[in-house]
Amino acid sequence: MNNLKDKTILVTGSAGFIGFHAAKTLLEQGVKVIGLDNLNNYYDPSLKKARNEILKKYKNYKFYKGHLEDLRFIKKIFKENTIDKVCHLAAQAGVRYSLNHPHSYIQSNIVGFTNLIDEAKNHNVKDFIYASSSSVYGKNKKTPFSTADSVDTPISLYAATKKSNELIAHSYHHLYGLNCSGLRFFTVYGPYGRPDMALFLFTKAILEDKAIKIFNHGKMKRDFTYIDDIVAGIISSLEKSYPYEIFNLGNNQPIELEYFIETLEKHLGKKAKKELLPMQAGDVVETFADIDKSKEKLNFLPKTSIEEGIKKFLDWYKEYYKIK
Repeated sequence: MNNLKDKTILVTGSAGFIGFHAAKTLLEQGVKVIGLDNLNNYYDPSLKKARNEILKKYKNYKFYKGHLEDLRFIKKIFKENTIDKVCHLAAQAGVRYSLNHPHSYIQSNIVGFTNLIDEAKNHNVKDFIYASSSSVYGKNKKTPFSTADSVDTPISLYAATKKSNELIAHSYHHLYGLNCSGLRFFTVYGPYGRPDMALFLFTKAILEDKAIKIFNHGKMKRDFTYIDDIVAGIISSLEKSYPYEIFNLGNNQPIELEYFIETLEKHLGKKAKKELLPMQAGDVVETFADIDKSKEKLNFLPKTSIEEGIKKFLDWYKEYYKIK
């Protein structure tokens, strides 16, 4: 971990789920972290503030509140700090939300991404690590999904913006020699997770005796990946700094949605009421990460089973929401 010790890393989305965990791990390792987040209300801002309060306890943390699409704000951050690496995890997230709010995706994920990578180039930052998504695989039929596969068939605007990020990063690498690594995350879950994701939604509904919405009648598989495993992949990509790469960060073990729900019921000691629904627009039936390249180049080895990961999430959930 020594090669990051004397570095200053800009972590965008530092009050978001993945950004918070990545920033916290870096801070614990003595790295200087500049956090950036707009603390928007896409989901409960109190959760974002709670994460940020934890980070603020570290003396090597400095926080900026603002929007990626505000170029003057981005320029100010780069002017006031000497940034060695950018870890860009901020984005307007969510496939379903993109169906009705397209403009917020273009602003945050395209305009914001371009503002950030361009300023990184202007200030001679050598390493630019950014979040992509498994959703770029879209209608791909072949599994597991490999980074060698074509990703020209996104089925949501969210996925299209993530694919655009990979293309913009490639052009900046080609033109300016910026080292760019894109990380395609596969269904990340864990403590301090996103309330709009299945695990959070299901847990809340089951505890409140409400029905959980199960799309495609539960005939879905997801490559659920525990947050600690994802963070290990992020930190490794910051340390290695390859010229231009795309990596899959997934568990490499797709879980049937039905089994996922059963595991949750078992740990909660309570049965779920189920509302079976058809497939949702923009959704895919299965995600499954081929992680051979990530193993080889990032030493990426996910360690957390779904049973263990769900238990850790629930322990946090009960403590955070004071549930007996």
